[in-house]
Amino acid sequence: MDHPLPDFDNWSAGCINLVNQFLETHLPAPELEPQELHQAMRYAVLGAGKRIRPLLCFASGQITQANIHDLCVASGAIELIHAYSLVHDDMPAMDNDVLRRGQPTCHVKFGEAIALLAGDTLQTLAFEWLSHANNNAEKQLQLIRLLAQASGSLGMGGGQAIDLLHVNQPIDIQLLEKMHKMKTGALIETSILIGAHCGQALQESQYKQLSVIGQNLGLIFQIKDDLLDAQSDSITLGKTAGKDAARNKPTYVSIMGVEEAQRLLERLARDTYLLIEQLGDSARYLMQLSQLFVQRQH
Repeated sequence: MDHPLPDFDNWSAGCINLVNQFLETHLPAPELEPQELHQAMRYAVLGAGKRIRPLLCFASGQITQANIHDLCVASGAIELIHAYSLVHDDMPAMDNDVLRRGQPTCHVKFGEAIALLAGDTLQTLAFEWLSHANNNAEKQLQLIRLLAQASGSLGMGGGQAIDLLHVNQPIDIQLLEKMHKMKTGALIETSILIGAHCGQALQESQYKQLSVIGQNLGLIFQIKDDLLDAQSDSITLGKTAGKDAARNKPTYVSIMGVEEAQRLLERLARDTYLLIEQLGDSARYLMQLSQLFVQRQH
């Protein structure tokens, strides 16, 4: 007899606990030389992160009945890439931010040189972990390729470059969307695809459907971020509020205004919910995560 699935809160708490345990266990120990580097790596990854990308990985893995261990490895690797990007993004040469997850940013805590190395080594460790994900070499190569593409010049890294090159520069809504599909959306989309690829094979049309869902969620996440940045305070956000406006960075709010940005968010949400409904009951956690993207307050 099939056991009923846990409710969303219990499921998400369980997934986060599994990922946190995996990260705690498999990151280099803080007393291992070079100690300061390993402490900086752990500082950047462990703590108050929401683990949104690992949750997306687990939610799509639910659709394909993926192995829990494989999902832990894959979502841990995704979280390392995310953490490395935040460490570098916060540094003076980029966003020059001093607050992340309610704590001093990595370069404030450990200095710029160690923070730079922490980001570099977290990135390489992610791919080392994926190389041990399972015994299926073809599947491992697929996971590594997906994460590398999402992180590179046509993904997150390229999106960050567009972002930096357009501070104090005019930008239209099409380039803004492209930038965020690369900078934020690529890793969100890939979290969903990697989770699905950890389990049983789907039809190609279903992978494409998951890709569109991921792309939409990436835009939803960014639009919501822009709205919160414009409307919340630093204590609520756990990071510096209003920093985009202060640096004259292009955002959905600065280009479209609050009301138009909110309408775009709601339209994308409706489209995304319809796509997820088509995947059936096994996508229930993906649906609830999508709703969380839309409703979150920090």
